[in-house]
Amino acid sequence: MILLAETTDALPQLTSFGAAGVMGAMWLWERRTSRQRDQQLDEAHTRIVGDRVQLDQLIEVVKGNAEAMTRLATVQDQLIRTLEKRA
Repeated sequence: MILLAETTDALPQLTSFGAAGVMGAMWLWERRTSRQRDQQLDEAHTRIVGDRVQLDQLIEVVKGNAEAMTRLATVQDQLIRTLEKRA
């Protein structure tokens, strides 16, 4: 809504400059939206890189837990075999 109000006020000024004014206004508008898009891409990249670091840490934790569970299962199997031999 604000942009429309600003455009409505600026439209008579731009038309007084003719085609060159309209082209200049379009170029300025494109540059502004391009800067916003670049900023959004930069923010998304930063977020993705941060997520990747967290994901790598999570994967390491899961690997560690899997290794611990494997060792625990091995020790339990050995304990069961030892108890069966004694029984």
